[in-house]
Amino acid sequence: VQLQASGGGLVQAGGSLRPSCAASGSIFSHNVMGWFRQAPGLKREFVASISWSDGSTAYADSVKGRFTISRDSAKNTVYLQMNSLKPGDTAVYYCARRYYSGISYLESRYGDWGQGTLVTVSS
Repeated sequence: VQLQASGGGLVQAGGSLRPSCAASGSIFSHNVMGWFRQAPGLKREFVASISWSDGSTAYADSVKGRFTISRDSAKNTVYLQMNSLKPGDTAVYYCARRYYSGISYLESRYGDWGQGTLVTVSS
């Protein structure tokens, strides 16, 4: 599968963005889709994930209550609604697919990655 992330941009603190990740190729019911991010000079970190079969979700503590991950099975697309953005959310956001079932926070458990979309939050 190929993953194409889009929808990043520049936003002021307190604003919102909704990046999306479109998959070309099949996403299977047992797959898990995730969002990770990498800020300059830092390691890539887990943001959120969603089970394709039942829509169950998981979030990093730093984004709980502000970010919402969702999917559109008909469009093979996953979204990340980001509200109340902070300068600390500035990063390149990557979508990824974990082929096997089970939510995971670990980058190594995801085998397919998109190219990333840049989110910049100004203060």
